[in-house]
Amino acid sequence: MIGRIVRSADFERVLGTPSRARSSHFAVHHVAAEPSLPAYRLSTAAADLSTAAAPAAHRPVDEKPVEGCWLGTVVPKRHAKRAVTRNLFKRQIRAVFETGAATLPPGLWVVRLRAPFDRKQFVSASSDALRSAARSELAQLVSRVARRQGGAQAVAVPAAPAAPSAAA
Repeated sequence: MIGRIVRSADFERVLGTPSRARSSHFAVHHVAAEPSLPAYRLSTAAADLSTAAAPAAHRPVDEKPVEGCWLGTVVPKRHAKRAVTRNLFKRQIRAVFETGAATLPPGLWVVRLRAPFDRKQFVSASSDALRSAARSELAQLVSRVARRQGGAQAVAVPAAPAAPSAAA
């Protein structure tokens, strides 16, 4: 299972490193670390309570980080104007990393869209052609990173599922 990077401090830490691999549209950054823990602060101070002692604050079980890979995506508006396109790229990034997670070393991974896809070639914001182009480029990128990390085999990425037809 791949976790999600949600804290801006983790994004800054990962994006502060040089990219591990780049393609014409995407860049992959990696840091061999775990995500930062949230800063817990009691909502009430001991002096403000009407009782003598404040209850002990426990960390919820869900907050404990799991070992493995955490993925963050950066898809800026300047490279993908429509939300449909940005969401398509994020879904494809997550899908390719889910299939290739076993070949990647643990740590924090950020995939960043670094250049826009040609709008003349991909007219629709969420076409099958754009989906398959992004997916194949990401699969090549992940397999390149996996090979550099220790001779792992190429990532086999299934074809993108076809969009449901409007005529049903």
